Amino acid sequence: MTLDIIQLALAILLTGAVLIQTKNAGLGSIFGGSDNVQTTRRGVEQKLHITTIVIAVLFFAVSLINVLY
Repeated sequence: MTLDIIQLALAILLTGAVLIQTKNAGLGSIFGGSDNVQTTRRGVEQKLHITTIVIAVLFFAVSLINVLY
């Protein structure tokens, strides 16, 4: 039961983290700004990217544990 709740919470967090990110654009484009320059991730974008990866790995691990036990 506890693993199901953790898995649901991670699924919601992962969905939110993915939806916040925009392809080939900075966080400023979410609010109407446009930026056509290709740059590397920096600052908040990089932290959000790494956080998304961590949440995805945790979700996978919890899902695997939930299936095995």
